[in-house]
Amino acid sequence: MLLLLSMIVLAVVQIIMRNFFSAGFLWMDSFLRIALLWMTLIGAMVASRQGKHITIEVFSQVLSEHMQTIVKRITDTFTAVVCFMVMFYSFKFVKVEYEEGGLAFAFVPNWICESIIPFAFFIIGLRYILSALFDLREME
Repeated sequence: MLLLLSMIVLAVVQIIMRNFFSAGFLWMDSFLRIALLWMTLIGAMVASRQGKHITIEVFSQVLSEHMQTIVKRITDTFTAVVCFMVMFYSFKFVKVEYEEGGLAFAFVPNWICESIIPFAFFIIGLRYILSALFDLREME
């Protein structure tokens, strides 16, 4: 909540400074983009923990409960595989950013700001693979 509130306040301040004073903070736009990235991925991790991530329930009304469990296990496994793939490639991306040594804003390196990407997708993938395994135990 604090992150969202600070983003709103900083964005409004930046808009006012640009429109009325023809000035602004050079680091503000970059900071707001990174804050949005962190807020989004933290929200995705929380949603995956609570099982409230976006789902498409096309077959929920026509499939039996047993078949719904099987479909959920398959989709959770697929989601985990995709998350682990994104984690792998985003880790490689962060590694390249580390080697290049660029700065995001102030004296904060890019790789620190982007490190949330592989971490978040690892956590989400782990939760979905555990969910798939949990459903597997329910089927037996």
